[in-house]
Amino acid sequence: MAEEKKVLPHKLTLNERRSLSVTGVTEVVSFDEQGVVLHTGLGTLIVQGKGLSLRQLTAEGGQVAVEGNVSSLVYEEPRQAGGFFRRLLG
Repeated sequence: MAEEKKVLPHKLTLNERRSLSVTGVTEVVSFDEQGVVLHTGLGTLIVQGKGLSLRQLTAEGGQVAVEGNVSSLVYEEPRQAGGFFRRLLG
């Protein structure tokens, strides 16, 4: 049987650009002082800033807390399956 993926509720809370709380995280792809990359149920979230650190990581609830100076939050658009021409021609 195929295993069903559980989609966690996704929510962002940013307080004064210093404290970010994210729920619905399925994977922490990478992190350093300038950026954090998170897979969520709604796509890949890229957090950029200065002096960033992970303060909380809860695997069961998919909750992550980031502290530091947040300068941007960007969702990557999912790539379409198939080759170049399929994406071009739809």
